[in-house]
Amino acid sequence: MEMLGNRRLGITQQQAWEALNDPETLKKCIPGCDKFELTGDNTYSVALAVKIGPVSAKFNGKVVLSDIVAPNGYKLSFEGQGGVAGFAKGSSSVTLKPVAGDAAPAEEAAAPAAGCELDYTVQAQVGGKIAQLGQRLIDGAAKSTADDFFKRFEAEMQSRYGPPPAAASETADAPAEKTSVMSGLMKKIGLGKKDDPVPPGDAA
Repeated sequence: MEMLGNRRLGITQQQAWEALNDPETLKKCIPGCDKFELTGDNTYSVALAVKIGPVSAKFNGKVVLSDIVAPNGYKLSFEGQGGVAGFAKGSSSVTLKPVAGDAAPAEEAAAPAAGCELDYTVQAQVGGKIAQLGQRLIDGAAKSTADDFFKRFEAEMQSRYGPPPAAASETADAPAEKTSVMSGLMKKIGLGKKDDPVPPGDAA
């Protein structure tokens, strides 16, 4: 099985890096994860419940990080045993890069970056009962798990750091926008302040 993807995150590269190296954050965000503990140099013990189609299993295994280049990314290898359900092993690479804001006026050029991008690839092999379910079902479950992880990760980052800057500014702009729309409507129907009031002496 091979999978790759790209996600835009509304946090800085450094914040994303710290979260992706924090066992507690990973345990919270990985679907079905009961344990994610550091057991040695860049080595973690992992336990998680997995359901693919009709097969449910609890996998116990380890994750080892390598090629660590903070805060730009790392590679990881994983292996897990799920008893009669089978086994899984493979590797993944994760890359983070800052994202500059959209084209902004010169005076806003010094504004902070609008977040970061996360690119990931996964190569995995499965064996046992799970392997007999067919590639399509396995791929679908893997994609669903990845989507679920990023939903949880983004929610966790928002609760920790607040909404992304763009979302915050949109919320702040909304009331002003409503006011200007109402003001325009009132002018059209003859209420409210006129642009060029007639001087009192010139009234017919």
